[in-house]
Amino acid sequence: MPAYKYTLKSGKVLWYANFYYTDWTGQKKHACKRGFKTQREAKEYERNFLDQQNTTSDILFSSLVENYLEDMRHRLKPTTMEQKEFIIKGKLLPYFGRQKICDIDTIKIRKWQNELISHRQENGKPFSQTYLKTVNNQMSAIMNYAVRHYRLAANPCHAAGSIGRSSAGSMKIWNQEEYEQFSKCIKKSAMRLAFDILFYTGMRCGELLALTEPDILPTKKISVNKNYAKVDGEELFLEPKTPKANRTISIPDFLYDDIINYISKLGGLCETDRIFYFTKSALDKEIKVGAKAAGLEPIRVHDLRHSHASMLVDMGFPPLEIAERLGHESVKTTLDTYSHLYPEKDSTIAGRLNEFRKK
Repeated sequence: MPAYKYTLKSGKVLWYANFYYTDWTGQKKHACKRGFKTQREAKEYERNFLDQQNTTSDILFSSLVENYLEDMRHRLKPTTMEQKEFIIKGKLLPYFGRQKICDIDTIKIRKWQNELISHRQENGKPFSQTYLKTVNNQMSAIMNYAVRHYRLAANPCHAAGSIGRSSAGSMKIWNQEEYEQFSKCIKKSAMRLAFDILFYTGMRCGELLALTEPDILPTKKISVNKNYAKVDGEELFLEPKTPKANRTISIPDFLYDDIINYISKLGGLCETDRIFYFTKSALDKEIKVGAKAAGLEPIRVHDLRHSHASMLVDMGFPPLEIAERLGHESVKTTLDTYSHLYPEKDSTIAGRLNEFRKK
């Protein structure tokens, strides 16, 4: 594994790696990379490169991750990839990056889990239960990938057990009265309308920010057909989250009139221009300011979607209709998410069965 040095016109000495390898198709190929400051860096690059060509469980975790992410980039949305890469870089690679995947056993997974559980952030708080679950699931997904494609005998995460919880417990929502109290404290008309749409339609934030003028239908419906995201400074229009997320949502007259009135004041708007010019971070900031001004317990922007679902439950709409309006892939998702909002339904059923027996 030699490395070679060369001299620039300025007299500066640098190193380069120059080697051959066999790719996944069986073809022999040449690789060369220049610009290394030391011989050690050039050799390390070659080692890491060749390790990524390894298809056995002797592969380093860091090399496996590179291959895993490259594979997933062709299959997942940029927003999902951004979340994966953030978790992997901060919570997985510092612990397992230099280890071979065949050496990562149940004990090491348990010790890693315990460090995550005991960790305290700058504010003194531990990671949330849902975050712990997400991080652990990501590690398990990578090791499952190794089992399927790198001849790893078994996923050690399965035997180690899980950590965290899938749901955050009590869901934060605003009822209609609280929401209207909040809405009155929003000074910017565009922001107020955006929050109104989120609360009275249950749309996802990305769906709202992707709206263009043609999406507002004269039948007083909103066509949800795309999703907006900003990744590494690049604005993206993506496919809806799931096939069922591609839908139309009926809206009340007052909301339709407010949207049309707002659009009429936007000069020179093209059909492909977004109706709302701001981003999710601006909404996140504004909802905190508005909640404080209204004297309400703060909630997340996404909780307006939960608030809408709660309102529909209170109004007596069945889960199937709520699922279709929210764009859930199945009614099971709706029931799993909002089952706690139906606490008295079982008692109601029992009461009606009593009446039936009396007859």
